[in-house]
Amino acid sequence: MKKQLLETLYRARDYTLAVAEAMPEKDYTFKPEGASWNFAELFNHIGYGIQWWQSNYLLGKEREWQPVALNGGKKDVLDYLAKVFQDLEETCQSLSLSEEVEQMGFHATLDHVTHHRGQAAVYLRCHGTTPPEYFY
Repeated sequence: MKKQLLETLYRARDYTLAVAEAMPEKDYTFKPEGASWNFAELFNHIGYGIQWWQSNYLLGKEREWQPVALNGGKKDVLDYLAKVFQDLEETCQSLSLSEEVEQMGFHATLDHVTHHRGQAAVYLRCHGTTPPEYFY
């Protein structure tokens, strides 16, 4: 089971990074009309969400929702995402992932990523950029 969950994590990481990579650097401040966040802010939210869900739902350590604004461009966003996914992988490696509560925390974390990554794909389409094909 753990191997399958880690493979799911790797696919989520790789596809999330591919979606983040698809937006040109100069347009990381783009946001569709009516959107709350620009593209960079959306991915900052995804990254912080990974940290928050991981802490609260995988590690059982209460963490208040207090995201810090990411002040940077595309490289900073990609570096941040790579780091939080690496931290999540290390957490998952340290857990058995055989307990129901661990599995629920794992899936809740990735469900949040999927939700906002889908928004990012819409941002790309509104921008006139084709999102990368999803890979299995």
